[in-house]
Amino acid sequence: MFTGIIEELGTVAAFEKRLVVKCSTVIEDAQEGASIAVNGVCLTAVDLTSDSFSADLAPETLARTNLGDLHAGSRVNLERPVTPATRLSGHIVQGHVDATAELIAIDELRDGNWWLKVRVPADLDRYMVHKGSIAIDGISLTIATLEGDVLGVTIIPHTYANTTLGFRRAGERVNLEVDVLAKHVEKLLLRETRV
Repeated sequence: MFTGIIEELGTVAAFEKRLVVKCSTVIEDAQEGASIAVNGVCLTAVDLTSDSFSADLAPETLARTNLGDLHAGSRVNLERPVTPATRLSGHIVQGHVDATAELIAIDELRDGNWWLKVRVPADLDRYMVHKGSIAIDGISLTIATLEGDVLGVTIIPHTYANTTLGFRRAGERVNLEVDVLAKHVEKLLLRETRV
């Protein structure tokens, strides 16, 4: 489990058979087989070195996320899993991406803030509410607007400077993970209506 509070920007060193990510903070206490979220995708770290880790990507991961778009030099958001003593600063993020969405725009506002708009797949709309949580490329964000299939969020200066959002451009795909609690509530309600 993760919180969506990005700890480090990593750089893809290679992506052939395995994804190799250059980093430092997220591997400080990592062991072989540790979970590390890469752009919000929970991956198993292997081949740990003093400045990198590798990860295998299953066909399902490549089909459902934007990790297949990565190449050497790509910047990625990195986060270690929470521990029982960790403050939950963001929201519950599993690292299980639901879909990708098209980044429509990231426009500068004033005072270093930014406005991010993404086009959301129709089947995820039911899990989103105004002021609810959403993870975009693993970043814990608050939904500010929902207009048809377009979701809007405000990006504060710290988030813009310490995540991949500053490198993103319109038309690119971003990973979305909706609130898992909303999915559980939906399943419980559906079960109740069938009884």
